[in-house]
Amino acid sequence: MSSQKNNRRVIMWNKIKTFFSKPQNTILVVMGLICTFTTFAPIIAIIEDTLAIHPGTIDANLTGKVSGYTIVNYTDLFTSSVAKINLWNPLLNTLLLAVGACAVSILYGGLFAFLVTRTNLRFKKYLSSIFIFPYIMPQWTLATVWKNLFDSIAVTGNRDGVLAGLLGVNMPKWWCSGMFPSILVLGLHYAPFAYILIGGIFRNMDANLEEAATILNTPKWKIMTRVTLPLIRPAILSTILLVFGSSMGSYPVPHFLGLTTLSTRYIEINDRRAGQASILAVIMMLLGIAIMYFNQRSLKSRKSYTTVTGKSGQTSVINIGRIGKTLVAVILIIITFFTSIFPIISFAFETFLPNPGDYSFLKTFDSSNLTTKWWMTNENVTENGMYGQKGMLFNEMIWQGFAGTMLVSVACALTAGILGTLIGYAVSKRRRSKLAGYVNSVAFLPYLMPSIAVSIAFFKLFSGSINLFNTYWLLIIVGTVKYIPFASRSSLNSMLQLSGEIEEAAIIQDIPWRKRMTRIIVPIQKSSIVSGFLLPFMTCLRELSLFMLLCGQGLILSTQLDYFDEMGLYAFSSGINLILIVTILICNALVNKITGASLDKGIGG
Repeated sequence: MSSQKNNRRVIMWNKIKTFFSKPQNTILVVMGLICTFTTFAPIIAIIEDTLAIHPGTIDANLTGKVSGYTIVNYTDLFTSSVAKINLWNPLLNTLLLAVGACAVSILYGGLFAFLVTRTNLRFKKYLSSIFIFPYIMPQWTLATVWKNLFDSIAVTGNRDGVLAGLLGVNMPKWWCSGMFPSILVLGLHYAPFAYILIGGIFRNMDANLEEAATILNTPKWKIMTRVTLPLIRPAILSTILLVFGSSMGSYPVPHFLGLTTLSTRYIEINDRRAGQASILAVIMMLLGIAIMYFNQRSLKSRKSYTTVTGKSGQTSVINIGRIGKTLVAVILIIITFFTSIFPIISFAFETFLPNPGDYSFLKTFDSSNLTTKWWMTNENVTENGMYGQKGMLFNEMIWQGFAGTMLVSVACALTAGILGTLIGYAVSKRRRSKLAGYVNSVAFLPYLMPSIAVSIAFFKLFSGSINLFNTYWLLIIVGTVKYIPFASRSSLNSMLQLSGEIEEAAIIQDIPWRKRMTRIIVPIQKSSIVSGFLLPFMTCLRELSLFMLLCGQGLILSTQLDYFDEMGLYAFSSGINLILIVTILICNALVNKITGASLDKGIGG
């Protein structure tokens, strides 16, 4: 009997050794444990916080206790006299904002993709490159530009913007702030999602699919609605998934444009109603998971979305006329100028105004009214609106924030890139196993959750016994967890293209796994793997919602914006916007030059 037990132990031990002798299995187990903890531990922490009693807050007052657990946070948030203000109105606004942003991004980005890929439009290369600028730039860029253009003392109570100051035109309140501009700005910001996803299908769509309908004398409008649009349904659903989840957790745009959403309401009530604020974060998470679930269900139907048949490599190009191809191109150039180039000009001009944001002097413009004090003052000045700050070129706080931003971005890119590459490699090797499916799914889950909800969850997790608040370590950890999906999906797609024979030949030669990765696999798929490092870097540079609750206002540049706005140094916040935009564009240009990688490559650029 004892010998049978020993034999079973030996067999079990040999199976374990055999299992872990394969690098992909070891990677899956280790990354499965890491991803499980970094994904579910913050979620559990925030759910626990919804039930906890917080001393000095509403729940402590209602229960008469200073510790323990209660469901009073739920009952008060959902049923109290302020439930409409704290929950239902912000929830409705959040859903309307997300749905509206999806509609704008799909209509604008989809139409742009159609014109670039399926017509004889002029200036395609320029338009394709410039169209992605709003997404590359910080999310709040267009919101700030909107305020600079349309604010007025008469309507919004702020300074006169360009339109009011130059022409004396005061736009109505609904145009200047609230739901309408928030939807438009977020839709324009995320339109490149639709352009990239829908444009990729349009570009590769077999022309025979539409020509067959034309032969049957089918009207063009029916071909578009019954043939073309159904075939791009997967791209539309993917765009909805990305835009809905991102818009729902957006903080900067509704904050700057005066719209109350779940994310802005969380910031407003967190001090007095901490438990109820955590419930808002849980609701945002559930909404993100729900949209992912519906997206997956819709794509699991028996319908076919095949657009590349292998029988024809041609794509049909619609002739929009000699005048039309130029006229439409000029219209798009004007639109993209205001969404991509004008923000840079606007922020630069703001930093030379004596009273930033006030354009009333434009009626009697005199270049002598401009000033360089916001840049060039090299000593602490208390008068002239400087509030004891040095000019931006000499301001230690700004350059420390810039260094911190670069540190966090590089660290997140390296960490997320390496871990994501390993996940992609291991999943591709064991893609039919349940373990690979679990690791792949749990690694992607944080991306589908709103950024501010992820930020709240990690804040709750690391503000207790393990206090990492206001440290670069916490920002790097959170950034890595949030951006691993970029690298893992990029790596997985590239690894699936590699034949197993390539690595098997190296195994026969007894080449260690480390050398197989660094000398064979990585060099072959270098461009795809490099993009898995670059996307976290570029995104991290302009991130605010993910980091705003995890550090003080001086640690990185994006969190310094509110600090200088609160001080009344609007020129400084414009200068920081300009520094971020220029840095991102320079990095993007260098990446394109060195690696050839580009977001719009393969669509129309």
